Amino acid sequence: MNRPPIDAETDNPDITEIIQEKLLDAEIPGFQAEFDPFEAERLGAFKEDALSEKDALDSTIDHTAEVEDERD
Repeated sequence: MNRPPIDAETDNPDITEIIQEKLLDAEIPGFQAEFDPFEAERLGAFKEDALSEKDALDSTIDHTAEVEDERD
């Protein structure tokens, strides 16, 4: 697993222990473990790879044009 870089804030042993406890709690069926944004980022939970709003709109317009071409 890739770990984020360690700096003064993330090198806190209490944070590491809290995250480990939450990960164990998350394995309990039905239990909803909550992670704050810092904890989630530390775990590498989020990688932003979504389309921008403009790209999404552009792709919709392209798709609509293709459908219209197929109907002709």
